Amino acid sequence: MTMKTKKKMTLKFYQNLGKLFYAIAAADKHVRDVEFDKLKELVKTYWLEVDVIEDTFNTDAAYQIEIIFDWLNEEENLDPKACYNAFINYKNEQPHLFTANIKKLILRTGHAIAASFSGLNKSELIMLAKLELELKK
Repeated sequence: MTMKTKKKMTLKFYQNLGKLFYAIAAADKHVRDVEFDKLKELVKTYWLEVDVIEDTFNTDAAYQIEIIFDWLNEEENLDPKACYNAFINYKNEQPHLFTANIKKLILRTGHAIAASFSGLNKSELIMLAKLELELKK
């Protein structure tokens, strides 16, 4: 596998995480600034450490999480379930990328985003429970 293929795959990995975290934040039909702020904090704290792959602008590929989340949020009226399903499809196509540590970090990030605005609500809890089951497969 060439580095170029690996880089492309990794960018796609982070972009799909952006879709997932957007879906979790939008599960209740509202994405709040505090949820996006929490995501940015977690990207800086945890996701920048995951690997050293950079995008074409020489910025850490983990920032793709924020870029995609923000872009989806700007688009508005996007179906969180469709974003969630896109992530699950990607996970099923690339299972080797989802190590035990990555799965743990995905769940930690998802829970933190959902809890950042007045605790977890029912739609977020359902999506997080489904995610947890998916990641155990």
